[in-house]
Amino acid sequence: MRRANFVVVLALVVLPLVASAQSGSNPAASPAGGGTGVAVTNAVRQGATPWNFGVLVQGGFGVTEQRNDFGFIWAGVHAGKVLTGNVGPGMLRGNFEYGVEVFPLWQSYTPMIQRQNCAPVVPGSVTYECSAVFSVGGTYTGVSVTPAVLRWNFAGTRRVAPWVQGAGGVIWTDHKYPAFGGPPYCAPGPCSITNPGVTLINNIGSANTSVWNFTPQFGVGMHYFLSAQRSVDFGANAIHISSASLGDKNPGVNASVQFTVGYSWWK
Repeated sequence: MRRANFVVVLALVVLPLVASAQSGSNPAASPAGGGTGVAVTNAVRQGATPWNFGVLVQGGFGVTEQRNDFGFIWAGVHAGKVLTGNVGPGMLRGNFEYGVEVFPLWQSYTPMIQRQNCAPVVPGSVTYECSAVFSVGGTYTGVSVTPAVLRWNFAGTRRVAPWVQGAGGVIWTDHKYPAFGGPPYCAPGPCSITNPGVTLINNIGSANTSVWNFTPQFGVGMHYFLSAQRSVDFGANAIHISSASLGDKNPGVNASVQFTVGYSWWK
């Protein structure tokens, strides 16, 4: 199911590329007089300060602390403005772009786990009662906004402009992410606060995460220019997901690797 969802969203981005490439060619970029020379099409290399508007889909997986079986898919839009002309020596020559990304679709696929809700029999009591065991986890759906994408575009070649970036954003999910809880369990009924203590630590009513999480991230990628104003984009991001302890617990996702494909219009 995860792979099927990813393929569907990926197709929605990639399939229009062929048509856009055909309709988006810029005849003005051809050499005067109808020659056969090849014009520069890399908007970054031209040294202007264009706007960059794009659509993108991103998917990946967790890589640390029992998060290998976490999967992700995002789909959204990017808007950026190149703020400088090309500066710097040699291979480092390029420009600085500030961008914003909005993902109306954000999903994470996580394993199902079991937990209980435990609470004092009476307020202040050292004896707790626990509910029956129930399942949490599974698919989480939400939206994500990355209001600060700080990107260095390398001038690159006629067709290819690599980039490196740092970014930070926020995610809201339809329920508290990720799930928290687990064994050992206390059978429904009175349960001592110290026997077993781990049960209460994992399953006490306030032992929950948050619907809000933050996404500091670092990434690399490249634009492949089809024409002076059109590019296909590829990227890879390392993303940390954390609630910054907005919830009582903050297990988060210390590291995930996520790959991006997109399409951009340069204005």
